[in-house]
Amino acid sequence: MATRRKTEAKEAPAFSKEQLLTFAKYRERRDLLGVLLEDEQRYTYDEVDALMNDFMKGKVK
Repeated sequence: MATRRKTEAKEAPAFSKEQLLTFAKYRERRDLLGVLLEDEQRYTYDEVDALMNDFMKGKVK
C-alpha cells in the first residue's frame, strides 16, 4: 500500500527593498516603493501589493 507524504506549506519568498526596486513587475511604481518600503525589512509580493493598494486608496488632504 502506497503512503502519501505530507507536503509542507511553502512560505512565499521575501525580498529586500533593493531587490524589489529592480523587478520589472514594479517598474512603473519604483518611486512609490522607494518611499513606502523600509530599507532593512523583507517583503513578499502580497505585502508589497497591499501596501501600494492601501496608499493608492488613501484620501487626498
